[in-house]
Amino acid sequence: MIDAELLKLLRCPETRQPLTPAAAGLLVRLNGRIATGELRNRGGQALQEKLPAGLVRQDIPVTLLDEAILLT
Repeated sequence: MIDAELLKLLRCPETRQPLTPAAAGLLVRLNGRIATGELRNRGGQALQEKLPAGLVRQDIPVTLLDEAILLT
């Protein structure tokens, strides 16, 4: 769990939008795609490890730009 005060300060590195914790349902869907080997980050790298949590901006999880996962 991320501290609420820290979360207020965090912004997407691309758009500077506020971030929110990823919903449990989204994490389940993403982890299912990771398990089948079909989920890649924006850098083109296949994700191999289950996501325990994530931050999203408008339904797009973002950490580092090259590690962001496009949901569309």
